[in-house]
Amino acid sequence: MSIMRLAPVLALALAVGACDSTSGPKQTIGTLGGAAAGGLLGAQFGHGAGGLAAVAVGTLVGALVGSEIGKSMDDTDKMRHQQAAAQAYSAPVGETINWNNPQTGNRGAVTTTRDGYSSAGSYCREFQQTIVVGGRSEKGFGTACQQPDGSWKIVSN
Repeated sequence: MSIMRLAPVLALALAVGACDSTSGPKQTIGTLGGAAAGGLLGAQFGHGAGGLAAVAVGTLVGALVGSEIGKSMDDTDKMRHQQAAAQAYSAPVGETINWNNPQTGNRGAVTTTRDGYSSAGSYCREFQQTIVVGGRSEKGFGTACQQPDGSWKIVSN
């Protein structure tokens, strides 16, 4: 499936997600991650127009599931996830940092997979993460770079 055929479907998913003025950044990330995963899964089925329809359906279903996971994380879940991510950025490469919230049952893990430097000279680390909300598991990856003040900023997902 070419990116040119997938782009309009992803744009539609983003536009649908943007219509909800109450969505936060975690819900938006969940929506986009779910849309991408659903679109890729849908691309495995059908050919021609049927393949495009499978991508569209997969993208929309993935966006809905991802959105719900992002929306379902409460403030404590988000705080524990952020703490685990900050700890993982400083941990040895390959070490997994787990987090959980006993009150909601939500949990996750963050693992730094590689480190290096950006073209601008910032120290960066690639990571993988898994978040389980309401029994549904979502996986993601990205790169975080250390800022001049010592904090970390995600530069790609």
